Amino acid sequence: MRILVTGAGGFIGHHLVKRLKAEGHFVRGVDIKFPEYEETAADEFWPLDLREYGNCLLATGDGINACYSLAATMGGIGFIETHLSECARDNVLINANMLEAARKNGVKKYLYTSSACVYNQDKQRDEDVTPLKEEDAYPAMPEPGYGWEKLFSEHLAECYQHDFPEMDIKIVRFHNVYGPLGTYDGGKEKSPAALCRKIAKANSGDEIEIWGDGSQTRTYMAVDDCVEGLIRLMNSDYNKPLNLGTDELISINGLADKIAGIAGKEIRKAHNLSAPQGVRGRSSDNTRLLEVLGWEPRITLDQGLPETYAWINERVNG
Repeated sequence: MRILVTGAGGFIGHHLVKRLKAEGHFVRGVDIKFPEYEETAADEFWPLDLREYGNCLLATGDGINACYSLAATMGGIGFIETHLSECARDNVLINANMLEAARKNGVKKYLYTSSACVYNQDKQRDEDVTPLKEEDAYPAMPEPGYGWEKLFSEHLAECYQHDFPEMDIKIVRFHNVYGPLGTYDGGKEKSPAALCRKIAKANSGDEIEIWGDGSQTRTYMAVDDCVEGLIRLMNSDYNKPLNLGTDELISINGLADKIAGIAGKEIRKAHNLSAPQGVRGRSSDNTRLLEVLGWEPRITLDQGLPETYAWINERVNG
C-alpha cells in the first residue's frame, strides 16, 4: 500500500513509520519537523505545515491509499494546560483540513488519533478510578482546550464517515504512550519520560520534584503496543471510537518508585502542589478493544520501562 503518516516527525509517528516500512509498504512521512533522535525510515519525508489546506492536499495526493493522521500540537499536562488556544486552534485546523483533503484525493482508509482527554472529567475525580468505557465521553465535559478539540474532531470524523461512506474512517483514543525516542525534556514530555529524566540526573539519595501530591493515577502503554494496535485497527472493519491503552493502574508516586528501582537509586520526593496534575485518576476499559481486535496491549511497565529509562539515561548522562 501507499501509506501517509502525518506527525511522522513525532514519537509515535516515527515508530509507526518504521513498522510500516518493515511490513513492505511505501510510506510518506509528513510533519512540520523531522524526527529528533534518528533518521526517518520513510520512503519520502515532506516538511509541511498541515494547518494549511494546500499542504494537506499535497500530502494526501499521488495515489495514497491509507492515512494515519497523528499530526497534532500537544505535550504533557504542563503544556496542554498552559497552551489551550494553541492546542485547540492548531489541531482543529489540521484535522478539518486533513479530512477534507483525504476525501478530495480519494484516500479510502483514514485513521484519526484522538485521546483519553476527551473523557468526562466527573468520571476521573478519584484515584481509584473506574476504567473508562468509550461511551463515557458523553455527556461531554472533556479537558479544556486539547480535550474539547479532540472530541470535536472525533465528531467531525464521524460526520465524514456518515456523509462519505466510501471513506473507511477509524478513531482511536490513546492512553499515555511511552518508550524510547520520545521527548524527555523541554516541557512537552509526558510523566514517564519526565520522571526518567529527573531520576537519571539525580544521585542516589537526592530529591526530585513530583507534580501534585503524587497520588493521582494513570495507565501507560508501551509504544510498540501502540503501533500494533494502530495497525490492527486500520485493518479492522470497526468505525467507532476505540480505547487503546492498558488497565495497569499506577500512581505517579508509584511510577517514580518503579523507575528509581530500575535505576538502582534511592530517591526522595518533593511534591509541588501548585504544579499541573490533570485528573485524579484515569484507566482504560479494554472490553471493546478485545471484542473488536481480539487483542489488547501486553507490555507491562516492568517490561517496558527499563528500555525507556536506559535510552533516556544514555541521552542525559552519555
